[in-house]
Amino acid sequence: MKLKSKSKKINKAWMVDHLNDTYVKLAKKEGYRARAAYKLKEIDEDLGLIKPGQLVVDLGATPGAWSQYVRRKFAVKDGSAKPAAMNGRIIALDLLDFEAIEGVEFIQGDFREESVLAALESLVGGREVDVVISDMAPNLSGIESSDAARIAHLVELAVEFAQNHLTASGALVCKLFHGSGYEEMTRLFKARFKVVKSMKPKASRDKSSETFLVGVGLKKHGALVDMRS
Repeated sequence: MKLKSKSKKINKAWMVDHLNDTYVKLAKKEGYRARAAYKLKEIDEDLGLIKPGQLVVDLGATPGAWSQYVRRKFAVKDGSAKPAAMNGRIIALDLLDFEAIEGVEFIQGDFREESVLAALESLVGGREVDVVISDMAPNLSGIESSDAARIAHLVELAVEFAQNHLTASGALVCKLFHGSGYEEMTRLFKARFKVVKSMKPKASRDKSSETFLVGVGLKKHGALVDMRS
C-alpha cells in the first residue's frame, strides 16, 4: 500500500508540473498537439533547416507536433480565410496511430522492419529528401545497457536512412539521450556529416537527459548503406 501511495504522489506531482509547464500552455494556445513542437522550432530557428518547397521525413511522428510545425512552415499565405495551401511535402511514420494532418502523408509501422522501410522508400519515390527529423524513442526498460542499445539502434537506422536519401546539403535532426552510447552516436554523426551540433532546446525538461544531434551536409553523398545487415 505504501508503494501505491508513493506512486500516486509521484504521478500527481508530475501532472501538476505538466499542467503548469510553460510549453504545455503555449502548445494548447497555439494549437500544437505536444510541447515537443517547440524543441524542433528552436532547433530550426537556430540553424535554418526547414524551408518551403522541401521534402521532409518525420520519423517517430506521433502525436504529430513536429509535422504540424513543418506544415506551418510550408503554408502558403494568400490572405484568404480558407486553409493555407502547402508548398512542400511531409511524409510521417510511426508505429502508433496518427491523427491526420492536412497535407501530411502517413505510414503506420515499425521503422525497424524491412517492409515498412520499403513502403517509406516507395512513397519518397526516388526524390532526394531535404530534412529528416527523428523523435523516435524505444520503450525503456530501466536497464541502462539494454536501453542504450535500443536507442543506439534507432539512431543508427535514422542516420543510415539519411545517408541513403538526403540531398548533399540535407540535414538530420535526431533525438537521443546522454548516458551509455552517447559518445558513440556523436562519433557516428561526425563520420557521416560535415557539420554536427548537439542541442538541448529550452522546451526539453530540465530533468530529462534527452538531447538532439543535428547533422548537416553529407560527407559521402549517395553512398548507399545496407540498413538491415
